[in-house]
Amino acid sequence: MKKNSSFQTLGKVLKFIGKYKILLVFSVALSIVAAILQLYVPILFGAAIDTVIKQGEVHYSQLISTLIKIAICITVASISLWVMNLINNRLTYQTVKEIRAKVMRHMQHIPLSYLDVHSTGDIVQSVIADVDQLSDGLLLGFTQLFMGVVTIIATLVFMLSKNVLITCCVIVLTPVSFFVARFISTRSYRLFQKQTSTRGKQTALINEMIGSEKIVKAFGYERRASNRFKKLNVELQEYTQNALFISSLTNPSTRAVNNVIYAIVAVLGSYSIMKGNLTVGGLTVLLSYANQYMKPFNDISSVVTELQNAMACADRVFTLIEAPAESADPEQDLVEKNGAIDIQDVFFSYLPNQKLIENFNFSAKPGTTTAIVGPTGCGKTTFINLLMRFYDANQGTILIDGQNIYDVSRKSIRKNFGMVLQDTWLKNASIRDNIAFGVENASDEEIIEAAKEAHSWGFIRRMPEGLDTIVTDDSLSQGQKQLLCITRVLLSKPNMLILDEATSSIDTRTELEIQAAFNNLMKGRTSFVVAHRLSTIRNADQIIVMNAGRIIEQGNHDTLMAQNGFYSKLYNSQFVTTNE
Repeated sequence: MKKNSSFQTLGKVLKFIGKYKILLVFSVALSIVAAILQLYVPILFGAAIDTVIKQGEVHYSQLISTLIKIAICITVASISLWVMNLINNRLTYQTVKEIRAKVMRHMQHIPLSYLDVHSTGDIVQSVIADVDQLSDGLLLGFTQLFMGVVTIIATLVFMLSKNVLITCCVIVLTPVSFFVARFISTRSYRLFQKQTSTRGKQTALINEMIGSEKIVKAFGYERRASNRFKKLNVELQEYTQNALFISSLTNPSTRAVNNVIYAIVAVLGSYSIMKGNLTVGGLTVLLSYANQYMKPFNDISSVVTELQNAMACADRVFTLIEAPAESADPEQDLVEKNGAIDIQDVFFSYLPNQKLIENFNFSAKPGTTTAIVGPTGCGKTTFINLLMRFYDANQGTILIDGQNIYDVSRKSIRKNFGMVLQDTWLKNASIRDNIAFGVENASDEEIIEAAKEAHSWGFIRRMPEGLDTIVTDDSLSQGQKQLLCITRVLLSKPNMLILDEATSSIDTRTELEIQAAFNNLMKGRTSFVVAHRLSTIRNADQIIVMNAGRIIEQGNHDTLMAQNGFYSKLYNSQFVTTNE
């Protein structure tokens, strides 16, 4: 994927900052006030020095008056800086809050095809860690980089009022410092991009290993997982060390250039004093200004590592924000009548030369059950994703009650379907919240009734806290998790059903218990059942047999068995016994 330059990424960040112009204006105003007051202090010192030299004695009344003025300037400047930092903190966190909200809003519209090819850990890294790193960089930018720029400009203005020649020499030498910093930061930015990318891969691996710890141990994958982690760790260390080494050159390099500038100001100022064109107090002021002029360059160079790292992280965040979204959703909602489904000449593929669904045609009458079977990878789940508009077909039409699903909103389609997926998903919350996930304000009576119908109430009431028991990864068996997912569907009472491998993870006894509940649930509802255990779909009204993305056979169980074709062989293979 093409990486943005640091300037392009910065421009995108500035668009978000622009939404808070009032805070930005106050921050700018306070920084200008602080800079002017800080730069006025050397003028007071210089005037005092010239007065003492000229008069040959110290007038304490004048000295006290000067000290009071200096104290007032320092106090007001300090208060201005304090308020400016408060505003900058608010501005930073408001900006980061908006960026993170933008990421989450966009995530709701990213097609599954994008999520299928990007690891969860990598996406989590972008949403959490990368945004946090961007926040740190923005805060440094506002507090040091921004204030530094204001100080540099104000210092040049004050210096010009004192001595034009010396100021021009400083201006001429300034680009050298910029060139050195730019040369180094460009190379460090590329390394920080590689660092954040590798960190994302490492996060994804850790997430994968922790989430599948039992599988890792069961297959003896620990050593290979450890080797993968070590490899990524070494890469991360190399990128980090190289990036830090390159960026660390910025500070000493700019300091060397700035010391040269300071020396030139001292030499030219001394020469001007000898020529009578400058006072000792004036030289003191110019030297103080030269130091204040160079200090922001040193401060900026000291935080350039954080800034470059922040821009690299921001690049990853904006890559996620700019990921192609789903096609525009029509405002019209699906008007569900009786659940008639008509699939006409549907084709789908991720890549042009790899068709996953090809020339798909069939109809499902209202209230009937359609079973979809076939070998692994034949396109069963892909068809379900097309029906739910998780994916959009490349060609063809899918009608629900005569309405093209591409002419109605996705939300209205999905709320009419109840889904039980092969991979169970339960959130880290109470059993009650998990069952009522799609039904707001569901009463306990309704939840218990659905649980009894799904045969899950038996184990729920034996749990320590009943419906209030918190669900964790290890608190429930796979079969119990599957039952909770089924209960969730039963509670929502959808018009149509999709059961994707609904009973593949449940033991035989439990399967028999819930099969009756499924039969009652599917009565009067258009239902699609995807299963490898063909014994569960013998009573389906029609069976679609798929292979390599095509429908190769179609009919009910008896018809397909009589044909003695692919389905018959597939069905019989599940009941073959061997005698030893």
